[in-house]
Amino acid sequence: VQLVESGGGLVQAGDSLRLSCTASGDTFDDYTIGWFRQAPGKEREGVSCIDSSDGRTYYADSVTGRFTISRDSAKNTVFLQTDRLKPEDTALYYCATYRGLAHDTSWSLSHIYDDWGQGTQVTVSS
Repeated sequence: VQLVESGGGLVQAGDSLRLSCTASGDTFDDYTIGWFRQAPGKEREGVSCIDSSDGRTYYADSVTGRFTISRDSAKNTVFLQTDRLKPEDTALYYCATYRGLAHDTSWSLSHIYDDWGQGTQVTVSS
């Protein structure tokens, strides 16, 4: 599966962005999709995930209530709506695929994901 992220940009604190992850090469609905981010000098962290079977969603504590993940099967795209952005949200955001069911203890582990996009940069100024 080939993944392309888009929608990043430079915004001010409190603004919103909608990130997109579009897939080609396979049926997107067969995959659990995760969003991750990595800031300079920090480890990659799981941000959100949407399960392939029942659409269950998972969020990191740092983004709960501000970010929303959703899937548009017709467009083979997963979105990450990011609201009330903070400077600490600044990072390169990636999406990735996992051929399995997400669980609350494992969805944020990057090593279980198979295919990754190139990332889209989100920069939030204070």
